[in-house]
Amino acid sequence: MQKNTPPRSTIRLTRRGRIALVVTGAVVVGTAVAVPLLTLGAEEESRPATLAVPEGWRASQVYAAVDKALALPAGSTRKSLDKAALKLPNDAEGNPEGYLFPATYRLQENTTPDKLLALMVDTANDRFNRAPIAAGAQRNAMNVYQAVTIASIVQAEAATKADMGKVARVIFNRLERGMPLQMDSTINYALNRSTLRTTENDTRIDSPYNSYQRMGLPPTPIDNPGDEAMRAAINPTPGNWLYFVTVRPGDTRFTADYQEHQRNVAEFNAQRKKSGAQAAR
Repeated sequence: MQKNTPPRSTIRLTRRGRIALVVTGAVVVGTAVAVPLLTLGAEEESRPATLAVPEGWRASQVYAAVDKALALPAGSTRKSLDKAALKLPNDAEGNPEGYLFPATYRLQENTTPDKLLALMVDTANDRFNRAPIAAGAQRNAMNVYQAVTIASIVQAEAATKADMGKVARVIFNRLERGMPLQMDSTINYALNRSTLRTTENDTRIDSPYNSYQRMGLPPTPIDNPGDEAMRAAINPTPGNWLYFVTVRPGDTRFTADYQEHQRNVAEFNAQRKKSGAQAAR
């Protein structure tokens, strides 16, 4: 959601959750992709387990879920990054955020976190580097990593799949007009939280992910987007929108008019206040 900023000169694109389910003997339903069985070392009889990585999870959430799934001490998966040899784009600078592809991964008892992370990244590369995504990114004058970054914001901001293309268009329109993105999701990422309550103080934090203060895209993706968000990032819905706000569930309003947006934001705040008062009863 963005709040205010008049148009500025045009700039170029810059470079730059849910609980994991671990089920023994069953496949988790509702995730984006089923990834083949991961077997490490000698084949042996064991009851398979699965790890579901939902769309929109941050890397930190994936690390914690892998630790839990493999019964490892907290922090083990994050520490395994150095030996994982992940095949990431140069722009990622070793940060797998955005490339831990959301899917259901089958595990064996001897699965290791570094091999599992490598499988997630390989799955992402297979999806992102196919012709539709790569060609779509080029068509929009950006590289695949930038498309993944935009998709991650779309994943975090869109209330429904139907809204994803419109959110993507808002991002493109703002970039083309030299406006800061002003996305609350990037502030949440910087503060390692998820909330709808972004304050004025929040928008002043010193962070490269502060899209209220910094121009262009954040330095990395802010979560791991799924296929729908990726499609929206390369095929944004046509429109002139610059602002949007979800006033209530199922009612996201997009507009190019700042005054109209302010009225929508006021209605959103009134609805939030009303909901808080009812919850307090």
